[in-house]
Amino acid sequence: MTGSTLVGASYGYWGTFHQGISIESGLLAAGLCSVAGMLPDLDSNSGVPLRETSMFASAVVPMLMIHRFRDLELSTEAMALAAMLIYIAIRFFIVEIFRRYTVHRGMWHSIPAAASVGILAYLVMPSPSEGERVYKSIAVVLGFMVHLILDEIWSIDYRHGRFRLKKSFGTALKFWGDNMTANVSVYGKLILFAYLAWGDQDIIDRLRERERWTQPQIAEQREAPPPWQAWLPVRR
Repeated sequence: MTGSTLVGASYGYWGTFHQGISIESGLLAAGLCSVAGMLPDLDSNSGVPLRETSMFASAVVPMLMIHRFRDLELSTEAMALAAMLIYIAIRFFIVEIFRRYTVHRGMWHSIPAAASVGILAYLVMPSPSEGERVYKSIAVVLGFMVHLILDEIWSIDYRHGRFRLKKSFGTALKFWGDNMTANVSVYGKLILFAYLAWGDQDIIDRLRERERWTQPQIAEQREAPPPWQAWLPVRR
């Protein structure tokens, strides 16, 4: 996290003072980059990074999705319910998936995984400004990549004036692993997230159009008399 925090601070400063990004977005991007430095270790055997990150994500992700909730035109009660469901999904279901189906230095330690996390962040954090949305998503990828790069650096051992490669060399910055199922899973998620991100605005527009189309019908159904009333005699 030290490396990702330093990179995040530099990235936030660059965006705020050189790219016209708001101070709030710059600080948020710096924080996202810092926390994203822990993400590759979610597959750690100790379980500590998974527990800490899941607790943080379950609290913060619903807040990052405020614009998403507004795009879906949810009521305040529906937003609160969605936030609770997201909290439960992250704390109990996603955590269990990582515990059961990931291994340390597997495909979660890979470049396509970093890309998937960045696109997922893009989907989670819609923004009125597309530039700021991409900027914050890149911050997550940067933090993830800092971890992978440092893993590769520390897999090179220098002793007695000679360099020696550890067994872990090449297990972080990779595009493909030894487990075919894991490879298909990671690239399948990457393609799915990319497809959803590509049509994100179109999906929102279709949902809004459908809601506008169904609301008059619901109103007409409420105003229309029940079918059984047609059989009653008309009073004069």
